Amino acid sequence: MRFRNSALPSLIQNFFNQEGLNAFDPSQGNYLPPVNILEKDSGKEIHLYAPGLKKEQFRIQLKPKSLSISYQQEESREETHGKYLRREFRNSAFHRSFQLSETIDKEGISATYEDGILKVNLPSKEDNKVAQERTIEIR
Repeated sequence: MRFRNSALPSLIQNFFNQEGLNAFDPSQGNYLPPVNILEKDSGKEIHLYAPGLKKEQFRIQLKPKSLSISYQQEESREETHGKYLRREFRNSAFHRSFQLSETIDKEGISATYEDGILKVNLPSKEDNKVAQERTIEIR
C-alpha cells in the first residue's frame, strides 16, 4: 500500500525521529515519569516508574497538604576527535506534586526504590493530628 499526499507518513516519521524518542528519555530535560496510584485497605500507594535512576538523587518532600517527588542529576561529558573538542552538559530533572487528603497518616509515610519503581506508601490515619513538614527517606 502506498500513501500519497497523506499526513500519516509524516506524523509517523516525526514521532519516530530522534526528537520524538527523546520525549521519553530521562537524560533529556523534558522527562516526566508516569505514575500509578493504588488504593489499598491500609491507605494509598504511589508507584513512580523511573528505571535507571539513582535513589540517592530523588527527593520526597512532605508539606502539610501535599507531597512532592523530585529528581535532579547533572552530568558532563567530553569527547575529543582530532582537533575538535565537544563538551556536553546534561541536566536531568523532574518534579511531581500530589495533594494529600486529611485521611493520610503523614507521620507513617515511607518510600522504597526497587527495580526502577519508586513506591511511596501513604497509610490511612486513625486520628486527625497535624503533621510537620519533613523529607522522606528512601530505603
